Amino acid sequence: MTDDFERRHSFPPGTNEVRPADHDDQATARMLAQESLAPADLVTFYDTIGDVTWADVGNGYFVVPAGDVLLQLTECGAVEVGADQKARGLVMGSNGGGLSYVAGPGGAVYRTRTASLDGPELDRVADDLRQFLEQLEQVLTRFVANGEPGNL
Repeated sequence: MTDDFERRHSFPPGTNEVRPADHDDQATARMLAQESLAPADLVTFYDTIGDVTWADVGNGYFVVPAGDVLLQLTECGAVEVGADQKARGLVMGSNGGGLSYVAGPGGAVYRTRTASLDGPELDRVADDLRQFLEQLEQVLTRFVANGEPGNL
């Protein structure tokens, strides 16, 4: 992905990696598991993967570390999700363009329509974390093949 990046864009590539979870990440994943809002598949993900940073795919795609999820929850609270806006979810990443990804309590993943988390309007982008990660993989595959960042 980054072989021709600097020649094409006139600046060096940033961080583009899937970072494995270390001991601290795994401990934080266990803390996240104590939160009633955390879907089981998100906790399992964080027990294996520390974070995903694809800074150079479009505006970027990011699945933040579990510690950032907990910090967001502590500082700002959960995000209202669902049709009735009574269910609450956890901010777990962003698209680098100001939109956030939110894991709902049932495991579905939503994307905000604006950069604001105050009363956000959300679109469901995946039924569960697995589907979200598969879509993220498709975005990367498309970007590597033709330079198009996709729209997730």
